[in-house]
Amino acid sequence: MGAGTIVSEGCTRRGLLTATGGALLLAGCGRDDTSGPEEAGGDPVLLVGAVLELSGPRAHLGIQQERALRIAAESLNVSGIQVGNLRRTVRLVVRDNGGDPKTSAAQARELIEEQNVSALVGGVIAENSMAIIGVAQELQVPFISLAAGDDLVLPLSRRTYIYKLTPEARDVARRLAQLIRSQKHQRVAVLAAAGLHGDSGVRALENALGNAGRTLVQVVRLPRSGYSYGEPAGRIAATGADAVVVWSTAPESGAAAVALRRAGYPGPLFFDAGAVAADTISGTAAAAVEGAYVVHPGSLVTSTLTGTSVAALARRDFVSRYRQRYGNYSPFAPYAFDALSLIADAARRAISVDRGRLRAYLQSQVTEGIAGGYSFTPIHHGGMDRDSLGVFSVSRGDWVRVS
Repeated sequence: MGAGTIVSEGCTRRGLLTATGGALLLAGCGRDDTSGPEEAGGDPVLLVGAVLELSGPRAHLGIQQERALRIAAESLNVSGIQVGNLRRTVRLVVRDNGGDPKTSAAQARELIEEQNVSALVGGVIAENSMAIIGVAQELQVPFISLAAGDDLVLPLSRRTYIYKLTPEARDVARRLAQLIRSQKHQRVAVLAAAGLHGDSGVRALENALGNAGRTLVQVVRLPRSGYSYGEPAGRIAATGADAVVVWSTAPESGAAAVALRRAGYPGPLFFDAGAVAADTISGTAAAAVEGAYVVHPGSLVTSTLTGTSVAALARRDFVSRYRQRYGNYSPFAPYAFDALSLIADAARRAISVDRGRLRAYLQSQVTEGIAGGYSFTPIHHGGMDRDSLGVFSVSRGDWVRVS
């Protein structure tokens, strides 16, 4: 079990709170709730726990999030977080779940009951996030998931303390279906990951393709482990589909594309946002995915970060700092930065680090983050605004925006 400390603020981004319900009632309080945790020296802190996949098969995703947290922490603690009359330091305690749901749940409980964190972040894999959700909801601690899967925040009656930042499957599926229709492909096959992420994608695609007047000829699920995708790829190729949607996360997305080409499928490939990673467009997968399409937040392309808005400047600064420190920039990294910034902003507005008050203010934020825009309401806890999504194509080993 690994642990670390992180801190955060000063994120230069546009934040707008839509005051509703309980949040409006809480706004009348003018002083800081002093019951929050303190450092050994007595300095007040906002303590946030992070449960991440820092080892195991998804370590590349978890490590990206930890790196983003460190950048966010440094920014936030340049001046500290003004919470009522107190200026708090954001301190984040990191745990490595090793990619295991049971470990994720145990670490979430330890962070809440023993470390007394005010909020949780993490779970880049849906199954790990779901394990954390059970604990966070039971103990009534706000949790921001970094995973993909619409079931993470539904049903809302059992997810009152749960939020997620990744795009909703229905929004991604709708854009993919519109793109497929615009290219006049009629027969569509889907190769989807096993598990919660794939489940959300299949449901959303069935609905979106039907609304777009396309025929879903077959859905095939990828195996839960390993890279032997020849058999499922062969079943897809045998359908004679005009287009194939691969709904999975990297590196499986690239491996699935290679398997489809080897199985004889010659047509266009379409990916959900989980496919975006360096190994999807490089190495053995490069030739297989050339010309493929993906729906992803607009933050994917960094070469055109020339805007002058507060959000654009913040995004440019984050990308620059990430590259300077860690080398290649990952478009998945900004989610953790946004999560920590959202929690810090909720503490400012709530004038407290109390868990219930943080929840009330998280659920009434309309904010432009590094990855994209978020509009949380009491009846909507995730994820990214659909207007933040764009369509990109792979061209000569790079992602190029097409709409």
